[in-house]
Amino acid sequence: MDNSEESAIELHGDEEIIEVIDLNDTEPGPDDLADDLEDVDFDDAGNAGDDNDGWETEDEMEAEAEQDDSDLTFSKHTGSVFCVSLDPATNNLAVSGGEDDKAYVWRVSDGEVLLECTGHKDSVTCAMFSHDSSLVASGDMSGLIKVWKVETKEEIWSFEVGDLEWLEWHPCAPVLLAGTNDGNVWMWKIPAGDCKTFQKVSGASRLLLRCMSVCLLTGQDGHQGALTCLACNKDGSLMLTGSVDGCAKLINITTGKVVGAFSVEGGKGKGSKDEEESNSVESVGFCNVLPLIAVAYLDGTLAIYDLSTQALRHRCRHEAGIVHLQWEQSSSVVSTCSLDGALRLWDARSGNMVAEYKGHTAEILDFTMNRYDSTARCQDCVKVFCLQRPDR
Repeated sequence: MDNSEESAIELHGDEEIIEVIDLNDTEPGPDDLADDLEDVDFDDAGNAGDDNDGWETEDEMEAEAEQDDSDLTFSKHTGSVFCVSLDPATNNLAVSGGEDDKAYVWRVSDGEVLLECTGHKDSVTCAMFSHDSSLVASGDMSGLIKVWKVETKEEIWSFEVGDLEWLEWHPCAPVLLAGTNDGNVWMWKIPAGDCKTFQKVSGASRLLLRCMSVCLLTGQDGHQGALTCLACNKDGSLMLTGSVDGCAKLINITTGKVVGAFSVEGGKGKGSKDEEESNSVESVGFCNVLPLIAVAYLDGTLAIYDLSTQALRHRCRHEAGIVHLQWEQSSSVVSTCSLDGALRLWDARSGNMVAEYKGHTAEILDFTMNRYDSTARCQDCVKVFCLQRPDR
């Protein structure tokens, strides 16, 4: 470095010059850039993307979040939808009830409202068709029950009980049954209104309807908590019950004796508002074509048991608690809905998931299905899914 350069640089303290870099005042030209690019290994640069394998792009994440497999969304309700049912005669109509104190009868194919059931005092938690689909019953939490004639769209009967727990039609006659939280069961002939009551039937009240007999399970064989669900096999000889105690019990209806008990170990409620609640049994059912039963638990386990040996055959895992299950009428496929907003179909012979349907943005609270379609309800809407499978 010459003296002029040294005089232009002022050093402080112990500083010293380590290296002098010449700066080129001219900008690099195309030839200079080409020379620099010759040193770049584009093959390696292309492989660098491999480190991102498994990561979703923003578009992929949005597409997944917006996935909707439903064929129709019924969004007439202005609050949460608590119940849904298909008409048994044609499966062309659905009725749904919700937090807006209303029930709607609507066409499954296009969502057109055929009947608006108004006049309720509280959330409509029960709504269903009679055996011939000519009548619709709707009941709210306060205990007000109304019956409507579908053809004329007229209210033909109403009655008020205590806090309503459940509502069911007789499977072969225009007879309506209801259960209240005080343990009483009510039965009416519709539209005449002839009434009969059964006092303090308690947790076994549903047996009156499903089995036409009342079995009170007490002592060591009985459930140690409230009854949550039950089902009967097709010949009416066996009944399966579920409870908040986390156990399902198989009962001989003729003798009233418990002939089997089923539970899973160490489960906790998954996906529910209270993660610490016990692993209750939420739904049970019998397969119509094979000696199998299904038990759905709040921890997300769908357990398939062999009815003859009572052995566990399969544990089908869900990401969140299961709300309801339903067997298909003429196959070994069982469907489930859960708190993660998905509807799933399972082959009970293998334990494998056959199909999964998404579209709800909140937990599914209930669903019903016919041979080809499933109708599921969530917080603020009802969706209709066409269940397509190769064997259909």
